[in-house]
Amino acid sequence: MWAVLKIDKKNLSLLKNDFYNKLGKDVKFYIPKMQLKKSLKRKMLVREISLLNDYIWCFHKDFSKKSVLTSLQYCKGLKYFLSDFLSSQNEIEKFIFKSKKNETKNGFILPSFFEHKKNGNYEFLSGPFTNFIFSIFKENNLSIYGMMGNYNITVSKNNYYFKTV
Repeated sequence: MWAVLKIDKKNLSLLKNDFYNKLGKDVKFYIPKMQLKKSLKRKMLVREISLLNDYIWCFHKDFSKKSVLTSLQYCKGLKYFLSDFLSSQNEIEKFIFKSKKNETKNGFILPSFFEHKKNGNYEFLSGPFTNFIFSIFKENNLSIYGMMGNYNITVSKNNYYFKTV
């Protein structure tokens, strides 16, 4: 059973150790990450960003038992368990399946994971247009066509990350 945990990122290793000590080695953690590349003064900066910010997925067969959740409630690094994760197991499993399907060998989420809407405004998070805002007017399987100011642009769906503005 998958649970959604809000964590303190600084104490993630302590949290994992506490869970392993209390539940055994059959605990699984899943933290989807993106790898953003940005060029700055002839240097390539690479950053890892958690897709869910300070939330992670955790799997253990006994999470349906209230006593197990109560025993884990005060682990260092855990802020709280997200409520109603028991009733959302199908959605959680679909999200995790889609995430793992769109991962690189190193475990980073590919840009193809994200869905985009036409006529929406987006901001580039990686590539030469980092921090520029554009709008999408057309897309196909490989490319996105948009407007950035007065300029038409075409970018690969598989190479650049962008977020909704």
